[in-house]
Amino acid sequence: MRSVLLFSTLLLLAAPATPTGPVTPAAKVFLTLDEALELAFPGCEIARGTVALTEAQERRVAELAQVPYEGRVARAYVASRKGELVGTAYFDAHRVRTLRETLMVVVDPARKIRRIEILVFGEPEDYIPRGNWYGQFLGRGLDDELRLGRGIRAVTGATLTARATTDCARRTLALHQVLGELEEEPRPAGFGASLRE
Repeated sequence: MRSVLLFSTLLLLAAPATPTGPVTPAAKVFLTLDEALELAFPGCEIARGTVALTEAQERRVAELAQVPYEGRVARAYVASRKGELVGTAYFDAHRVRTLRETLMVVVDPARKIRRIEILVFGEPEDYIPRGNWYGQFLGRGLDDELRLGRGIRAVTGATLTARATTDCARRTLALHQVLGELEEEPRPAGFGASLRE
């Protein structure tokens, strides 16, 4: 039980999103944070970075994403293998309908989505899109095609989940871009010597 509570706390801290609130006790936990990172980055070294965003940077994330973003503390998990950047994982907790879900979005060094995993889902499982729907996000960058009805198909019976997932993907890519701009490097700022736990 202690590990579930700790995990829920980590998810709420992992990536700010709109709206905020606790994970409900009835929420289905599909993966822990550690399990998700292991799936995404087997055999990699993972460094957790924390960056305090300015108000202007927070606004820039929202402008780039073209969806609401509220969060002054950004956390990311940077994976490397033999000194080479493999990717960066972000965890986004957000509301779907009335309950919350938490997704992990992995961004590759080319700033494209490499993976999306559901960690926690509070709504009925019928609201989770089936099949390869999440595969539509792979290889996508932050552009106009990363929208429902354009490059991302809507899902009958899971429209709110599809919208929440698409917004999450846009927020994550926008945050990744802003963090990368801080040091003008392909990986987010705040990592390496200035890494803060």
